Amino acid sequence: MMRKKRRSSTENGGAASTATKAKKSRSTGRHPKEPVSEETNESVFVSFVRKAGVTLKHGGTSNDIAVDQVVFQKRIQRQLQKSPRYPGIIQEFITGLESFIENPDNFRNCLLPCVPQSSDEDSSSVSSFQESLLRLLLGIEMLQTLIINTLLEKLPEFMIDGAADGGLSIPRMIINQLKWLDRVFDTKELAVKLMELVSVAPVEVQCDIITSFPEILEDSQHNDIARDLNSLLQENTQLTVPILDAFSSLNLSSLLLTEVRGAVMARMASVQLEDLPIVVKFILHSVSASDTHEVVCNLRKKLELEQCVLPPVLQASQSRLKSKGAAASRPASTPAAGSSQDSVTLILECIKSAVRFQKTVSEAWLKVMESVEDVEDHKVIDLLMLFILHSTNANQSRRGAERLLKVKVRTGLIQETLLQKTFRDYAQVMRGYFPSILALAQSLLRSPDPCLVSFGGHMYRQSFSGFDSYCHQEVVGSLVTHVCSGVSAEVDMALQLLCGLVTEKPTEMALYAVFVKGILDYMDNLTPQQIRKLFHLLSRLAFGQQQQGAHIQDDMHIIIRKQLSSTVPKYKRIGIIGAVMIVGSMGAFRPKIEGKGKETQNGSLTQETLRQVTALLELVKSSAESSPEAAALYYDELANLISSTQLDPQLEEVIGVGVLDDFQQDFIVDIGPEKTGSFPFPACAMYKLDGNQDGIAINLLPLLAEDNQSKGEQQNKNEQKGPSPLCLSPCLRLLRFCEEKRHKGDLEDIDGLLGCPLILTDMDVVEKVESLSKAERDFLCTLLFHAINWFREVVNGFCKQNETEDKMKVMTRLQNITYLQTLLERVLAATPSYVPPSSNFDGESTEGITLNITGPPNRAKKDGAGKKRKAAGKNSSEGDTQPEEATEAEESQQELPEKEKEKENRPGVSLTAYRAFFRELDVEVLSVLGCGLLSRTILDSELHTKVREEVLLGPAELVFLLEDMHHKLEFSLMPAKRAPFLKARVDKSVGFSHLQQRSSKDIATYCVQLLPALCTHLENCHNHFQTLLSDNNGVVDGPATDRQEYQLMSSSYQLLLQVLNITFSWSGFSQPGLRNLLKKALGVLAGRLKQGDAELTLEQLVKYSFEYLLNFRSTIPSLSTALCLSQLLSTVSEKGGHVAAYREQTASLARRFLSQLWVTASGERERGNKFNEALHTLLSIYLEHVNDVLKAVEEIAGEGVPELLNAAKDESSTSWPTLNRQTFLVYYKVLMAKLDKAAKKIPAGKTSDNTEAQSEKLLTWNLAVRDFHILVNLVKVFDSRPVLIVCLKYGRLFLESFLKLGMPLLDHSFKRHKEDVQCLLKTFQLSTRQLHHMCGHSKISQDTSLTNHVPALKKSLELFVYRVKAMLTLNNCQEAFWIGNLKNRNLKGEEILSQRSQGSDDDDDGDDDEEEDNQRLPLPEEQSDDEAQESDSEGNKKNNTMEDVEEDDLSEDY
Repeated sequence: MMRKKRRSSTENGGAASTATKAKKSRSTGRHPKEPVSEETNESVFVSFVRKAGVTLKHGGTSNDIAVDQVVFQKRIQRQLQKSPRYPGIIQEFITGLESFIENPDNFRNCLLPCVPQSSDEDSSSVSSFQESLLRLLLGIEMLQTLIINTLLEKLPEFMIDGAADGGLSIPRMIINQLKWLDRVFDTKELAVKLMELVSVAPVEVQCDIITSFPEILEDSQHNDIARDLNSLLQENTQLTVPILDAFSSLNLSSLLLTEVRGAVMARMASVQLEDLPIVVKFILHSVSASDTHEVVCNLRKKLELEQCVLPPVLQASQSRLKSKGAAASRPASTPAAGSSQDSVTLILECIKSAVRFQKTVSEAWLKVMESVEDVEDHKVIDLLMLFILHSTNANQSRRGAERLLKVKVRTGLIQETLLQKTFRDYAQVMRGYFPSILALAQSLLRSPDPCLVSFGGHMYRQSFSGFDSYCHQEVVGSLVTHVCSGVSAEVDMALQLLCGLVTEKPTEMALYAVFVKGILDYMDNLTPQQIRKLFHLLSRLAFGQQQQGAHIQDDMHIIIRKQLSSTVPKYKRIGIIGAVMIVGSMGAFRPKIEGKGKETQNGSLTQETLRQVTALLELVKSSAESSPEAAALYYDELANLISSTQLDPQLEEVIGVGVLDDFQQDFIVDIGPEKTGSFPFPACAMYKLDGNQDGIAINLLPLLAEDNQSKGEQQNKNEQKGPSPLCLSPCLRLLRFCEEKRHKGDLEDIDGLLGCPLILTDMDVVEKVESLSKAERDFLCTLLFHAINWFREVVNGFCKQNETEDKMKVMTRLQNITYLQTLLERVLAATPSYVPPSSNFDGESTEGITLNITGPPNRAKKDGAGKKRKAAGKNSSEGDTQPEEATEAEESQQELPEKEKEKENRPGVSLTAYRAFFRELDVEVLSVLGCGLLSRTILDSELHTKVREEVLLGPAELVFLLEDMHHKLEFSLMPAKRAPFLKARVDKSVGFSHLQQRSSKDIATYCVQLLPALCTHLENCHNHFQTLLSDNNGVVDGPATDRQEYQLMSSSYQLLLQVLNITFSWSGFSQPGLRNLLKKALGVLAGRLKQGDAELTLEQLVKYSFEYLLNFRSTIPSLSTALCLSQLLSTVSEKGGHVAAYREQTASLARRFLSQLWVTASGERERGNKFNEALHTLLSIYLEHVNDVLKAVEEIAGEGVPELLNAAKDESSTSWPTLNRQTFLVYYKVLMAKLDKAAKKIPAGKTSDNTEAQSEKLLTWNLAVRDFHILVNLVKVFDSRPVLIVCLKYGRLFLESFLKLGMPLLDHSFKRHKEDVQCLLKTFQLSTRQLHHMCGHSKISQDTSLTNHVPALKKSLELFVYRVKAMLTLNNCQEAFWIGNLKNRNLKGEEILSQRSQGSDDDDDGDDDEEEDNQRLPLPEEQSDDEAQESDSEGNKKNNTMEDVEEDDLSEDY
């Protein structure tokens, strides 16, 4: 059809000359003066049409057409032109048409398509679809303008009631006649008339006309009509949608489009919500690449989705009001919530379409959101946009959205409150992006950052709460996948989420109990703590109060009984944990419920349930009797359950009475005559705190002897064993929790256990441990381990008691622990192959670490040998192996002087490696740190003071508690590092099973509560060393110094700073809800310096805290402690305030520590591996915080090192006392690394740089190259292999940085700063020559640790040569570049003999090159400006030749 229309237009093109005449006829004869009869007029129009092939119909019948449309138009045109009355006949024709369409039915028929005439002979020549009669006539050029005027004059008649009989809109039909005409001959006039109609027409007609503009007008009129529409848009917002729809199809200029878009953006606030999607679509689809960022930024500001949707409470209230107000005859209107959600969905779909198909739009959204830096400025649209960007198929958008979300969450800019608000108000919208939400939640949960993990868990929780059952299934399935991943942190969070969902929504979760039960197949990879959580949530589902998941009860019972009956300890452990968790769910206390039946009316357990729970406990107990480890685990698990769960009082009573009877029967004996029996050592009661002679005692030694004897007899007899000492401490823990529950925290009934003695042996046996047999030594070690673990559990139980007497006994027990540990160290040193008994049963098994237990005794032997070597030799520090902890470094460095003070030099081992074999101390034990001087008065029979006892926390006990606190904080507050791939997993959670059950937030809060006590101890340490310095005239190694006390106080000082540093380094402080906790912590430090009630800002708190900590700098006893203080100051300064000022003070402090001579209490200089590590970190801190790194490097390398060279062999540098020959490698490595890092930060040269900027960058590079030259030349003096390795490694890195960043600067600066460039390259050439000599030395030495660095270094050196040549060529000075030969030499400058075969010519050339190093080649006079570059080019090409020779040699040898 369209092709036919185009042909007709072309054929009628010849009649274009009559258009003007037709217009004149129409304009002059619209109302003719001469009356013309109606019959005559009708006969002209009707006859012409009938002759042309169209039969006019009346009524409801459409007009018939018997010929093709083109034929009809040609016939009409021919009849008009051949008429003798032409051109007047045209006006008569139009008049007849007007008369004919006066009848509405006739008019409607002319607007409707014609019907092909059904005559057989003509049917083949007529198309199946025909245009309307008026549209056919509009295709005739001479009639078009007149007919258009007629139609537009006719249109107002139908504006009010435009619907015809058939329901068709007459105005719309009239407008449709004007669309897609082959040609409009007077388009400007048509546009004017249409705009006039728009100004007077109703809204519906206006919309039809406006949306038809692109189909009616030609491109030449688009800009004019767009301006008119833009003006109309400012006046009438009701026409926003049609106008923007028209704009989208108009061909507009860029300037006009920008103007229109700005006008639309300005009126966004007044646009109706349902029209907003069209507005957003127009804005984004009309944007150009150049202004995308600005448009997106403005759109984000204008798009206030928070105002588009009402909160759920208001939605519900409005819905009720509408329902009440609705008429009874019609249903209530739909609530606005659904329509608003639909509108928001459409808006996001428009944005999604733009993001998907316009890369610039997606990038602009990411940049705009990234630039938002305030929490308050983040809106719902930001979170929705991240989901939209992630849902697109473009990988770049997905990665960008994921990265940006992680950054925003990590910095606290996007918080959980915003996520919750988005899910609450836009659940319907969010549902469409559920796949992206799920993928992002999975990614966040796998992150090592706890902030991201928490946010990912919140996304999972909100998705489950806000979406449908399909999403529930996907969420549970994803969490189950996380649990089965094997990554510890991921598994913990997923299990925590599942437990939370079971608690909050048990009915919904019960549907997916089978999913969760599937995790049971993957329990081999789960830790005991994770298994405990798994069985907790499964038992809650199966045996909870409502028992929604009762269908898995039988499966749970089967699994538990199967595991309990297993002979494999691992599976028996799982069975015990699962059974105890089921007991906790079945026996949980249920509050009183009204109307639920007699059995639950009083809220207590039924007798049947109590019987089942008791039977299950008996089953577990009986199955654990065969193994002491299983029995101990049962006690520990039951203790954890009672401490964390509120059980039914009946069940608590049953358990409490049973465990009390078992404990008294198994472990308690009366103090009487001496115990007799076949014991390895004589038995006696020791460590009794109560004054009376009678009482009870813990029967430890006899039980241990019987246990050892029964182990030997058990191989031949299957007798039931008696109580095992392994169960002593776990049983006490269970007894303590039962008593606390039954008596609301009061332990009066069992307080005798705090002061009762243990049946041990006289500890004088330790003095002759070397003379004991191996069995006796093993027995003594085991006895000491059990005694220490008993005291640790006693301290756990009674540390929270408020009585002064109890507190004093707790402190005494701490003293007992520290004393027994010193004895144990000596016994372990004499028992190298000893494996301690297990003590922590509810956590990770210690089986995996028993292989490393032989380490400490071996280290003790090596240390002893090292000490002997130290007396004979001088380099003993390299042979000593130090423990990992910083506190152990102090002990190892200062152990010799202390032992010299003792009568005998007894060997000992560190108990650090044995930490997993001691009972875990509860966090509450740390409250002892807050206890000051405790005293009590003992009265005689006449109530007179008999004696006054005082107990104070001593240095040894303080170190003991601080070490434990340090380990706990490292485990809870420091981020866990992922184990390398294919590396055996070393479980760091051994010994922290109770701590794992607490969140890091709880631990941090408890630490903040302890901060006042920690500050007090810190100040005491400061005062101690201040007094020591004043008493010894400013030195620590005076004759009156108690070395043991010095060591303990130094360790305490360091541990206190480490604890504070870990606390303030906790990443959780960045979370929005914990900012107040950070302010509280800083307030404690600031309050020690500045008292006052006024509330301080965060910046002020940081300032005063920094000043308070800075005051301790004068009494730091060791370099390790100095490092801890520097790290703590750096951590505190990052919390807010003037960062530059804090950096300067931190650098000054580090410089002070580096310029201090560190000695031990014996007067010897500190040394060793740990000292070197601390020095490395402290020097790094200094160079990271100093303002000018290059100047600092030059100061150390240019002043400190020459002072060292001029000093005696064992002396240090004058200005840097920590720099000596033993620590030179540490300094050298740090200086090279920081120099390379500083070079990478120098901005690259640009063509647009002015002279001043180029000069500044050249000066910076000159300093860097000069520092590099100094450091490289130091290899001539310090030529040890480690120094060479450092120089080769960082020399290549610095050279690569120079090629990447420095050479572009030389390219642009050569013409302006020739002298500076020459000087720089000349200095650098000297350094590269030395690097060549080092390569030659590496080849001679044939040391693979050196030669591994040579190929990459020589490649960079060759690139440097060619890069210089390219720079000269770029500046038209290539003639200054020439080639020479450079000999291979070693570090001493001697020629490498293997190169003699190259011939005498090369030797002569090489000698000439060496002589010409500082000479210039003769150049023509006109090239004198380039002479400055000449000598450098010579040296570079010498390097090039050397590279060629060396690469050949390397290919032959390697």
